[in-house]
Amino acid sequence: MTEVEKIRAPIDAQMIEFEQRFRASMKSKTPLLDRITHYIVKRKGKQMRPMFVFLSAQLCGRIGDSTFTAASLIELLHTATLVHDDVVDDANLRRGFFSINALWKNKIAVLVGDYLLSRGLLMSVERNEFELLRIVSGAVREMSEGELLQMEKTRKLNITEAVYYEIIRQKTASLISACCESGAHSAGADEDTRKRLRTFGEYVGMAFQIKDDLFDYTSGGEIGKPTGIDIKEKKMTLPLIYTLEHASGADRNRMVNTVKHHNKNKRRVRELIDMVVAGGGIAYAAEKMEYYREAAVKILYSFEQTEARDALERLVNYTINRKK
Repeated sequence: MTEVEKIRAPIDAQMIEFEQRFRASMKSKTPLLDRITHYIVKRKGKQMRPMFVFLSAQLCGRIGDSTFTAASLIELLHTATLVHDDVVDDANLRRGFFSINALWKNKIAVLVGDYLLSRGLLMSVERNEFELLRIVSGAVREMSEGELLQMEKTRKLNITEAVYYEIIRQKTASLISACCESGAHSAGADEDTRKRLRTFGEYVGMAFQIKDDLFDYTSGGEIGKPTGIDIKEKKMTLPLIYTLEHASGADRNRMVNTVKHHNKNKRRVRELIDMVVAGGGIAYAAEKMEYYREAAVKILYSFEQTEARDALERLVNYTINRKK
C-alpha cells in the first residue's frame, strides 16, 4: 500500500463516490466542452485537496452531502484557476500531460476555466451552500491577489522574507486553509473548531509551498540535480531571498545580475544555485518548512486521537516528504 493509499484509507469509499459526483458536476450538453472536461478528469492528480476536505469533516464528526459539495466546489474552482494559470504562464504541460491551452488554444482554455467557475457558483447556489461559497471564493480572491503581488515584486526583485510569506500564504496556503475550514463547516463544527482547522490548513499550505520552492534547488530531496525553473522565470523564493540578504555586496550584485540578465544562461544559473546552497539558503528554507509542519501538527494534536487525525498527520508529513 502506497503512502497516499494509507492516507486515503479512512475515506476511501467517500473519495470513490466523490470522483463520480465530481465527474457528473462537470457534465455539459456542449460536445467540445464535454470532451475537454473528460480530459481534465482523466488526468487528475493525487487529489490532496479533496482529501483535506473529507478528513477535516471526519475529524469533526461526520461526512455528509455538504462535504461532497465542499470538495466538488474546491476542485471546480481550483481546476479553473489552474486552466487560467496555464494560459497566463503560456505553459504546455501540467503533471506530464498537455495543458488545455496546448491542445485547444488560449481562447477555448479561458472559456473552459470560466465554465468551471460558473459550475462551482451554480452548485453552491442550487444547494443553498452560501457559507461554503464564501469560504472558497475568499480563497480564490486571495490566490489572485497573491499572484499579482508576486508579479509586481518580481519586476523589481525586491521581495523581502515577509513579503514572500504573504505571497505564499495567499497563493497556496489560502486554498488548503479553505479545504480544511469548509470540511469542518460541512460537518457542523463550531466557530472555534473551524478557526483551528483554517489555521492548520494555512500552516500546511506554507510548508507545502516552501517544499515546492526547494525543488528548484534540489531534486528528489538531493542537492545537486536542480531545475532552476524559478530562476529562469525570475521568481524570488525563500532559498534565494535568504542568501541575498546574507551575501556580501559583490556576491549579491552578481546573483541579482544573473536573475535579471542571465537567467537563461545554464552556467550562470548553475553558479547561482551553488551560491544559494553554499550560502545556507536551502538549509534555512528547510528549517522554515519544518517550523510550519510542526505548527500544523500541534493544532492537530488539540483534537482527540482518531483515524482521521492520524491520516491528516500522515498527509501533512507527505506534503514535505514528497519527491515531486
